[in-house]
This record gives sequence, C-alpha cells and structure tokens, in this order.
Amino acid sequence: MLLDEWISELDRGLRSITGVSRMTRPMPVAPESSEPVVELSPEERAHAAALMRVNHVGEVCAQALYQAQKLATRSPTLKDAFDHAAREEEDHLAWTSRRLEALDSRPSLLNPLWYAGALTIGLVAGRFGDRVSLGFMAETERQVEQHLNSHLDALPEADRDSRAVVEQMRADEAAHGKAALDAGGVELPFPARALMRAASKVMTRTAYYV
Repeated sequence: MLLDEWISELDRGLRSITGVSRMTRPMPVAPESSEPVVELSPEERAHAAALMRVNHVGEVCAQALYQAQKLATRSPTLKDAFDHAAREEEDHLAWTSRRLEALDSRPSLLNPLWYAGALTIGLVAGRFGDRVSLGFMAETERQVEQHLNSHLDALPEADRDSRAVVEQMRADEAAHGKAALDAGGVELPFPARALMRAASKVMTRTAYYV
C-alpha cells in the first residue's frame, strides 16, 4: 500500500514539474463588465506574465509540500485533508499555466529545483508530528494569501482574467489555512516564520525573471 502511495505521488510530482496538470474545476473567469476591454501594453503583458509565473511556481511548491506531508502522516484523516488541498492546488497549477500560455510566456526554468526544495521542507515538517505539520500548512497558506494580495495590487487592472484566477486562489488558500488550524495546527515560532518568509522572497524574486 505504501509503495502504491509513493508511486501515485511520484506521478503527481512529475506532472507538476512538466506542466501536465489536471483541473477538477473550471478556470475562473472575470465577471462581465460594461467597461470596454482594454488591450494590455507589451510592458503590462510582460509584468502580468512574470507575476503569474511566480504564482505557478508557488503551486508547484504547494504540490510538493502537500505530497510530502501526506506521506509523512499516519492519520488517514489528515492524508485525506492534504490530498483534498493538493487537488485544489492542482487546479491553481493548471489555471496559472493557462494564463502563462495566454500571455505568451513560460513557466520557471527552475521548477524541478523549486519542487525538490519544497518536498524536502514538507518531509522535514512532517517529521515533527501532525500538529506542527498542520501549523506549517497554516503558516504557508497565510503567507501565500498575503503574497496573492500583493499580486492583486500589482496586476494591471486590464488583466481581468489573471485577476479572476488570483482572487479564487486567494479564497482557496484562506480556506486551506483555516482548515489546518481547525484540525489542530499549532502556531510556529517566530524564527521559523521568518525563515519561511525569507525563503519565499528568494523564490518569488528569482521566479519573476527565470
């Protein structure tokens, strides 16, 4: 059974890295507006694409984190919870991939590196027990939610499609974080939270360009 689980997660990991992601929900669309559609300038298009590449990297990392935590826990209930969150994050992965294509851009060239690093971090968090693992999940989602708020401020107003995707992602991340706390997640100490923020900044700044 354990071997089957590892094989299943390996398949999901390979799909995450190569961009072969599957959606279980339709892609969010911008609400209808009476305002005319405005074409993005080349600069706006490049900036929006870079932001969506950062978000795509975040979803690659999310897949790795949830896979690692799912493998680390012995609780069937938590395995189901991590799996549910990972499936929703896979929707995000597919949505951001499609936005990158629509913006004539590409995913990060360093996705295998981001995935491997996140998988390692997730396995380490899982070794400290379920409550710490859930706390790590909650803090991760809290920081991602803040990060998505900043992207909503930074995305061009005219890029309604990207904004719709980011808004739904933000709602999902908030729900994941709340679920982790409700399941017994503990607050991580300040040094751990600060280290997570520092690592996130390195990732986001690099993925914006590479």
